[in-house]
Amino acid sequence: MTTQNKTAVVTGASAGLGAAYAQRLADRGYDLVLVARNAARLETLAADIRGRTGRAVDIVAADLTDAAQISVVEERLRTDESVEILVNNAGGGLFTPLAVSDAAASEALINLNVTSLTRLTTAVLPGLTARGRGTVVNVSSALALNILPVSAVYSGTKSYVLTFSQALQQELAESPVVVQAVLPGAVRTEFWDGSGADLGAFPDEWIMSADDVVDAALAGLDAGELVTIPSLPQISDWESFEKARQTLVPNLSLKAPADRYRG
Repeated sequence: MTTQNKTAVVTGASAGLGAAYAQRLADRGYDLVLVARNAARLETLAADIRGRTGRAVDIVAADLTDAAQISVVEERLRTDESVEILVNNAGGGLFTPLAVSDAAASEALINLNVTSLTRLTTAVLPGLTARGRGTVVNVSSALALNILPVSAVYSGTKSYVLTFSQALQQELAESPVVVQAVLPGAVRTEFWDGSGADLGAFPDEWIMSADDVVDAALAGLDAGELVTIPSLPQISDWESFEKARQTLVPNLSLKAPADRYRG
């Protein structure tokens, strides 16, 4: 499939951050492929975007916890040569002590937050690198850094998204393909429904709108940020955090144990 148009694929596109990304990317001139479970919502959003912007919008109704349905999206990413952006936004939340959690729910969360994101990125990258252009946006979370007693699985999945993105950034350092990780804090969306956390219990000043998150994320992308934390006042704070992490690297693998471990 060859076209002069440019296409953005957005997962979790039926509401919240995904719907906001869809609107903003259409405004930037991208045709869209919108992926989510709720076909009716996707079609409503697609009709709105088509009518407002004139962009072409396809929908793919898929449950990204299911391997067979992931494969449908993978095939589109492998074969559609117009794809220039993949926004891996689909994700869920689970906030409960692990000792009383449901293992099947944890597995489903890992499949959605980690497995599908990895598979879709793996599907799209060969085409982007071959064409010499493109962007992958991976939506992580501030809870990849701010780990809570009830967020063992969720923070684990979002830490994966961050480190996965950072590894790809190194892998693609000599390539024009860009990988951005976005770490939102609390966002006023349906994400919280059934998550085990009550958004209403949070102070209002902690909660950002989906539109503001996406606008900040795209501004960060335009500015060349590889990691964007929408509410962080100074990017230098993140840079200091990363610098501190890098100071550990020379001593992470040595022949002899540290002195404190020797009797």
